[in-house]
Amino acid sequence: MPGSGLRAGPRRRARRVVPAALGTVVLLALLGFGPAPVLADGPWPAQSFPPAPSGSPASGGPPSAAPSIPPSPGTAASPSPTAPAAAPASSPSTAPTPRAFPSPSRIPPISPVPITPGSVTFYGRGYGHGLGLSQYGARGRALAGQTAATIVAHYYQGTAPALVSAAAPVRILVLAASNPTAAHPIVLHGRGAPFTLDGVKGTFPIGARAAIWRSGNGYAIQVNSAGGTLLLKTTSNVADLRFRSGADPGRLQLDTKPSSDDTYRATLRIVATTDGTIVVNELGLDLYLRGVVPAEMPATWPAEALKAQAIAARSYAEAHVHVGIGAYDLFDDTRSQVYLGSLGEATNGTAAVTATAGMVLKSGSTIITALYHSADGGATEDNENVYTSASGQVVASPIGYLRGSSDRDPNGVAYDSTSPHARWQTATYTWAQLSAILATDPRTNVGAITSLDLSPRGVSGRPIRVTVTGSLGTKSVNTEIFREIFNAGSPAADPYMWSTLIDTVPIP
Repeated sequence: MPGSGLRAGPRRRARRVVPAALGTVVLLALLGFGPAPVLADGPWPAQSFPPAPSGSPASGGPPSAAPSIPPSPGTAASPSPTAPAAAPASSPSTAPTPRAFPSPSRIPPISPVPITPGSVTFYGRGYGHGLGLSQYGARGRALAGQTAATIVAHYYQGTAPALVSAAAPVRILVLAASNPTAAHPIVLHGRGAPFTLDGVKGTFPIGARAAIWRSGNGYAIQVNSAGGTLLLKTTSNVADLRFRSGADPGRLQLDTKPSSDDTYRATLRIVATTDGTIVVNELGLDLYLRGVVPAEMPATWPAEALKAQAIAARSYAEAHVHVGIGAYDLFDDTRSQVYLGSLGEATNGTAAVTATAGMVLKSGSTIITALYHSADGGATEDNENVYTSASGQVVASPIGYLRGSSDRDPNGVAYDSTSPHARWQTATYTWAQLSAILATDPRTNVGAITSLDLSPRGVSGRPIRVTVTGSLGTKSVNTEIFREIFNAGSPAADPYMWSTLIDTVPIP
């Protein structure tokens, strides 16, 4: 799930290559057996903090006064559908016969087809882990006339809407730990309105520059006007300096951030931690979402899809707020969900946040961890089949609101069919080439491969694990590890394996 623009990047780069916002996927170790991968677009980094509650959420009915999701006042303009990428030139001229996918509400596992030595092409659908809301799927459903309420009810089964305070504080890490010095301080500027510093009387004018660095057990602080006049020079032993922007259009620009998305509403906190000095943006929940929704879904998409994204992102954020614990609640990147500050805001995104103000989804009395991803390939998956052990063993308990199901219209067309990764395939590899690719990692190095087994499969058809046998023995890994090893070991110019919904014949 971590801008609304189309960002392209090198194939191996750990950033999205489709609408930057799409498919971040958010995620965490919500299964209680250790950190889970954050299934974002591209190589998926590990989630380290904060952990999700362990155990399966209870399933319950709606609250006594469940809010309704207001209808959209209109439909936002949406981009022209994007056709799936063309087949790689290296693909075989005659493709194998597609395997039929049934499309009931629950998709049964596919019977494995023996993979014999010779050559192999991996065919796939979708982009991301396949849990929870499919962003391209939400777009397709909105274009088909579905409301945000219907969309989120499909992707998060058995949940009910509830309200939280739209102004509830949330803390986002916007600058990682460092050791600022007088030569290389943390620098911020006030923009739009005068700003203040807790513990210091008065206000600093628009354009004033504040520099902060470590001094003894505390901080040195120097503030100069836009013209260079010294306004403040002091030291403080406070471990948590709070700079507050004025009322709208007041903003604080964090010049030190190595990104152009560096301007924030409300408060920037300079916090001393055991790892160094960090910067945290603290602001109201829905103000935060203004910088998230257009980063995770293009603001030109239909209003009902944007509202569904707002509800999912708000639920995800609120489920991770831990008042009084730690220095921050969320990262501003794909380890949580992408947040671009006030510069990432867009009119249609703000409208979606406002239309769903304070709305979250609950399973029983618990706000859900609303995972989402770019495109599910026509079906979502059960959580326990995605977050498995490294060897692909199912070790997690089922979570009631993360049940897999078909994501196709009544004619059998996948709702995410406009995704550029709705359907894709890798290059074709000889058995020796595949052996060399898998030999680049000890987890899949079996020497000369003699067999490849993609069973068992989950309810969406995704293999739960991949077992390879060769001259050095047999090894099994979960399908995400297999995907990562394949992408890292295959030639850089070759097509990417975009998700774990894979087979060795085309997937309809």
